[in-house]
Amino acid sequence: MDSKQAGGQTETSTETLEKIFLRKALILCVKYSSSSDALSGVKVLDLTRVLAGPYCTQILGDLGADILKVERIKVGDDTRSWGPPFVGNTSCYFISINRNKKSICIDLKSQSGMEIIQQLATQSDILVENYLPGKMEEYGLGYENLKKINPQLIYCSITGYGSSGPYASRPGYDVIASSIGGLMYVTGPEDGDPCKTGVALTDLATGLYAHGAIMAALFQRQKTGYGQRICANLLSTQVACLVNLGSNYLMAGQEANRWGTAHESIVPYQAFATSDGYMTIGGTNDRQFRELCSRINRSYLSSDPKYLTNALRVEHRRELVEELGKTLSTKTNAEWLELFRDAHFSYGPINSLTEVFADPQVQHNEMVQEIDHPSAGTLKLVGPPVKFSGTGNRIRLPPPELGQHTESVLQERLGYSLAQIQQLRDRGVIN
Repeated sequence: MDSKQAGGQTETSTETLEKIFLRKALILCVKYSSSSDALSGVKVLDLTRVLAGPYCTQILGDLGADILKVERIKVGDDTRSWGPPFVGNTSCYFISINRNKKSICIDLKSQSGMEIIQQLATQSDILVENYLPGKMEEYGLGYENLKKINPQLIYCSITGYGSSGPYASRPGYDVIASSIGGLMYVTGPEDGDPCKTGVALTDLATGLYAHGAIMAALFQRQKTGYGQRICANLLSTQVACLVNLGSNYLMAGQEANRWGTAHESIVPYQAFATSDGYMTIGGTNDRQFRELCSRINRSYLSSDPKYLTNALRVEHRRELVEELGKTLSTKTNAEWLELFRDAHFSYGPINSLTEVFADPQVQHNEMVQEIDHPSAGTLKLVGPPVKFSGTGNRIRLPPPELGQHTESVLQERLGYSLAQIQQLRDRGVIN
């Protein structure tokens, strides 16, 4: 369309589109604020697999978003096979990060598959993908492609190292990013080998960063009417999560060390062996340290000139920790918990998973929730950790079976006939 149109009109197509998008944005503001679920009505096209991406979209789903998970033909998300343990024919790993989603199986490499995704993208508010950089462009599904047909789309790419740069084409996994990004270097016993964390914290933190960025982009779209591209990656997330250690190095030139459960700058702040387990204790200021010494009947330690301040306690770390350890090893966890009741310093046992889920505070926080699954029966899931006073954050749907919703989505959202769907199935485009 030319800038000057018939009849002497001078409004450009861009100006017209801007008015349309801004009007839609106002409608979106009303629509999203009218439901008890914060993201009710928000449609998410989820082309992620493994952990960081699915964790991000699960958080959006808990908040009420409609999550459509696109999986590979016959195989699905890699984590479906990451077991044992399995519940029915689905791994517990997959179950943990894919609730509140619907599953469709589409061959993205086929022309018809690409067209289906494009059609779904025109109806979507958010697309999240974690393919290698450039792969979505090869499929005709890159941000610039989809932006043309849906300028309101928020397109979030999650990669291992970034969308450009010397590592961009490398496959990205948590343990590798945590190695390059310094987490493994600072994790493990003081005189031992580097260790990975017990869960994939770099993946999880990336999913959380991506979720927060998507929420910010939704807020921005309400003001402008336009979507945008978000780029998150494991390595940058891990470097950001170095926090105080990164600051110590950048501003003071201080290299980090491994400290086991201890803290580089606070003493005592670590785990101690008891007679039947381990107890983690934090005397993070002078007042708390004095109270700790009193509770364990070693008040003389708090008046010793070597331990009067935290700086002195750090300087004399080894001998102080040895003194505390001798005393703490004489009683059980249960005995120390009783002696520490209502203390002003932090303390807690190192729990097994059995003990975690039996913990009275964990139970009070309702961290275990149940939902029925079509083939696996009743599932026990770790519930959302955040509670809202005025919006929902809940488990609404069980993790989907592979391709469970392919037919219904094509019929109900895109208007495909049963005959068309069968043709796509016969050609291996869907299953």
